[in-house]
This record gives sequence, C-alpha cells and structure tokens, in this order.
Amino acid sequence: MGVGLASRAASKHPPNEKILLLEAGPKKVLEKLSETYSNRVSSISPGSATLLSSFGAWDHICNMRYRAFRRMQVWDACSEALIMFDKDNLDDMGYIVENDVILHALTKQLEAVSDRVTVLYRSRAVGYTWPCPFPMTDSSPWVHITLGDGSTLQTKLLIGADGHNSGVRQAAGIQNVSWNYDQSAVVATLHLSEATENNVAWQRFLPSGPIALLPLSDTLSSLVWSTSHEHAAELVSMDEEKFVDAINSAFWNDANHTDFIDSAGTVLQHAIALLKPTKVSARQLPPSVARVDAKSRVLFPLGLGHAAEYVRPRVALIGDAAHRVHPLAGQGVNMGFGDISSLVHHLRTAAFNGRDLGSMSHLTGYETDRQRHNTALLAATDLLKRLYSTTATPLVLLRTWGLQATNAVSPLKVRGHSWLSKILAHGRMTLQTALNFFELIFLAMKLSIFPVLMSKKVLARLVGIKVHI
Repeated sequence: MGVGLASRAASKHPPNEKILLLEAGPKKVLEKLSETYSNRVSSISPGSATLLSSFGAWDHICNMRYRAFRRMQVWDACSEALIMFDKDNLDDMGYIVENDVILHALTKQLEAVSDRVTVLYRSRAVGYTWPCPFPMTDSSPWVHITLGDGSTLQTKLLIGADGHNSGVRQAAGIQNVSWNYDQSAVVATLHLSEATENNVAWQRFLPSGPIALLPLSDTLSSLVWSTSHEHAAELVSMDEEKFVDAINSAFWNDANHTDFIDSAGTVLQHAIALLKPTKVSARQLPPSVARVDAKSRVLFPLGLGHAAEYVRPRVALIGDAAHRVHPLAGQGVNMGFGDISSLVHHLRTAAFNGRDLGSMSHLTGYETDRQRHNTALLAATDLLKRLYSTTATPLVLLRTWGLQATNAVSPLKVRGHSWLSKILAHGRMTLQTALNFFELIFLAMKLSIFPVLMSKKVLARLVGIKVHI
C-alpha cells in the first residue's frame, strides 16, 4: 500500500512536496515474468484499475498479465440457491492480478517520479517521537522517526501502511479491534482439465467456509479455500491427486443437501414462476481441475481487524494497518486503494489551500470518508461469514429463500447488482448502500457490530449525531 500511495501522491502533489518511503525489505526487480503464476493474487475492481491507471501503473500491468472476469456465480452447498452477477453488455466486472505483478508495476512507476519520491530499502523504523498534542509557540511540529541504523528522520505527516501488525498504529496508541476466525485460507495455482473462456469468478459457500476459483488464463485458475485450521493443514499436506479430488468434490458434491431444504426451495421456485419474473439464471458448473502447480499450496490464518481511529495529529493509517477483512468478498486490496484515493484527495485539497498536511482539520475528513465505507463492508463480510458457517435448518432455509428470491425477482436482483456494482466500479460502499442491500438478510445482526469497530467520536461523526464522549 505504501508504494501505491507514494506513486499516486507523487502524481497529484505539487513538485515542492517531497515523499519518503521506508521499505523494510530489499528492492525486488522483476527481470522477466515467470511462466509459473504466483499463488497470491488479488481481485482488482474497475475502480481500483482506474486509480492505478491515473498514475500509469495499470499500463505496466497490462503489459505483463492479468485476467478479466465478466460473471460471478455464488451458490450455497446446502441447497440449490445461487445468484449470478453479470452485465448486459458483458463488461469486465473485475481483474485477477498476481500480487507480484502489482508490486512490480508500482515499483516501476515509482522510478518515473524519483525526483519527488525517495525510497529507502532495507530501512526499518524502530522508534517514533510525537509532537506535543497541544502545540506551544516553541514546540516542534515534526514527527521524529528513528531507524534501525540509528539515523533519524522528521516529517509533518507520517502515513502508516505497514500491515495489520502496524508498528505505526501501535506507537501512536490507536486501539485496534481484532479477532481471529476459526479458519485458514488455502491458496494454490490450479490447472484446468481443458481450456475454456475462463471469464467467470466462482464461489461456493461450504459449511466449513467459502471456496473460490478465480480465472488466471484459459487453462489456469487460482484457488482460495477458507476452511477450518485442521482441514487447511490437511489440504496442504495431502498428495496432489487427493487434493485435486477434494477441490472438485467441494464444487460439485451435493452431500450437504437435505430433502427438506431442497423441497422448500422447489416450492419457492414454483411460487416465483407463477409471478412470471424475469428469466432466472441457471446454475452452471465450474470447470474441473486436473492438477495443481507444485509447491503452490500455502495456508494463512484469517481474521478481522479494524483501527478505532484512522488518524491522529500528524498520523494517518491506510490499508491493512487500518483494517483487515475476510477474503470471501475479495475486497481487501480494493479497500486499501480506496484509502489511497481518499487520502490523496484530502491532502491535495489541503496543499492547494496552503494548509499544514499533518493537521487534523482535513485528516478527519479522510477518516470519516473511509470509515463509512470500510466499517460497512467489514460488518457485511463478517455477517456473511457467520451466516454461511452454519447448517442449522432455519438459517439454511432463510438464506436459501433470500438468495433464490434475489436471483429470480428482477427488482431485488437489480438492487443487489447495484450494490455490487457500486463497490466494484468505485471501490465505495456507503452506509446507506450497505443497509439497502443487507436488509434482505439480518440487518439487525450487521448493525450490532458498528459500535465495536470504531471509537465513540468517530461513530458520532459518521452518523452525524452528538454523543457524550
């Protein structure tokens, strides 16, 4: 995220504004794109692609490789319920890009603005000295940063883009609400049984967690399988043939169906048919998997995290330093790019008006903007994870009917598609957008998480009310 912010900021800020980027690792040079695809990929929304394009990074990605997807099929392993999203003109809904490709594109673009951005590789901050929160006439407005080699730096605005274990966030004393899920994600690069158009993103909700198949090429797809820690460890260690069988079974097997749920779903389908809705999207089967790339199987634990505040005087958090989300929505990196877009906008406005970039007067505008988006998406994603992690008959029946009705009845599907499109097209999800969509399923459950994820003063600012703090 830091590389992306530096690139974007350099393209928008006046030449006299200098940017220093601290990178703990060495500079990674991609001399030649490997024929083997990386197992770590991101789903880039059209809005994020537009942001990357605005400062030249998307052109580098296009010159390397990416895969567009034009449809999304999401379905329940406990019933026949599904929903299919696409666009009438089959425009791209998103792009699957390897993380290494994104990083290389951003690094290459940084070289084009080296007159305004300095990058210190193998540099790690080990200490921070903050200015007085109540400035006196003789007090310093600078944040002082001590590096591992003993040297010091100073800045009027420190931006923490250092991941979900952010040292900047901890040093600034910003509370982080977080919990670990009872799941790990298994990722791998898969070879399909035969070449296809492969322009559909597939996701099936299993009782143990969602499994997703994301297109990479005509013959390759990327796997993201969220499941229990024990099952994830088993998947990573089992031999290739059993692993491939497990993937195909997870997408094709109907062992979790029950006669009652199937009968209830059929009844609703007949009732909907009598109402003569628009044509219902039929369930399609994803491509079968033939084999897995050697050594591409890796697992990592999942969790949720959210900083109660994104800003303090002369400090701002972006990306995973501010929020961590379950991968089922595929929006983690897009949330980070949204942070970049918003923060650069507010800093650019401040610079244009001759204001101090580290002042809270405009940093709070960034915080309000992004917390409105991120808390809604975090809560919605957490709700979906919990809603689809149960086989309890009443909840399975409720989500089955809700998904069937949404997919079949045009106004509901248009409403759901509009919600999805706003996120994909603009990287934004307002509170109102989230409320409109999730009133279809357990609105009250979603709302209950909001006070947990942010401080009282931020919550008050978001909803525009006065509270005693």
